[in-house]
Amino acid sequence: MTNRSTDSSVRDVDPSLREVLRSRARPIDLLVLLTVPVVLLAVFTLPETTRRSLAFAYHDPTVLTAFSAHYVHLEADHLLANVAAYGLLAGVGYLLAVTSRRRRFFFTALATFCLAFPFALSALNLAVPRRAIGFGFSGINTAFAGLLPLLLAAFVHEHLSEPGFASANPSPRSGGPQHVPLSDSAPVRLLPATFLVVVGWIGVLALPTSADLTGLVGPAVLLGGSLLGAHELLSTSPGGRPSLRDGLRRTVDRHGYGDLFLVGAALAVAYPAVGFPAEPSVDGGVINLYVHLLGFCLAFIGPYTLIAAGAFDERSSGSGTRADLRID
Repeated sequence: MTNRSTDSSVRDVDPSLREVLRSRARPIDLLVLLTVPVVLLAVFTLPETTRRSLAFAYHDPTVLTAFSAHYVHLEADHLLANVAAYGLLAGVGYLLAVTSRRRRFFFTALATFCLAFPFALSALNLAVPRRAIGFGFSGINTAFAGLLPLLLAAFVHEHLSEPGFASANPSPRSGGPQHVPLSDSAPVRLLPATFLVVVGWIGVLALPTSADLTGLVGPAVLLGGSLLGAHELLSTSPGGRPSLRDGLRRTVDRHGYGDLFLVGAALAVAYPAVGFPAEPSVDGGVINLYVHLLGFCLAFIGPYTLIAAGAFDERSSGSGTRADLRID
């Protein structure tokens, strides 16, 4: 294994994003990522009667269809839309993860979403009795959307935070300003507020605008998340309080890294408009916004709990730096 290190305190000699990706990305990663669209396309080649038999019937559920339904599509447009969404969400998520040393975190989440979430989402769908069938990969796609804010937080912690401002409230776990565990970082401490802001945004998009309680849920949750984030920032010590101006400057100055962050942030904001349309009716059916919300929330809450508990903190002694390039 070849290890090249540079002084992380000197930003000008940090490796470029291309160098980092070249050193850390692995061919096997691409093969794993491509497994999902290959399976979706393979299932679509089955006869329509077979595909319908693999859909999840809410009035006659089975263990097999609870899993298989999430890989079934009856129309080519539906399939292509989900494959494109998966490519964007998983592709950008992978880039954020691999450049932030979070490959294990990302692939653990991917395996969980693809193998365990189908059963969980189907089971939770039974809470809403109806005589219909459910199918499609969009519930798992929204799980990748739920993971995106966490990957963005890890990316900011790794590449866009100054060491002195990386921790909102330094704890004994922090090994000094040069090595702040991910769980202690300011971006991670802001994730609960981020979650509420995005869920509020989803409510604004999906729920009809009105003066009654239903119409006020989205804006209220969005406002609550914004206030929680502001409180978290104001309650931190001045030395640990991230500066918006400095953050914008680093995003602009760090070519490649800043661009990837902006792409990920734009996707995190824009995808809910696709996954949670105000008019869920489509030709021959209705978009299951309930399962979309479940996928998003479960994918955020579970991994966030692990991150906050320190399960994915760096295990190094601090001798390595952010700029390390490791080529296996």
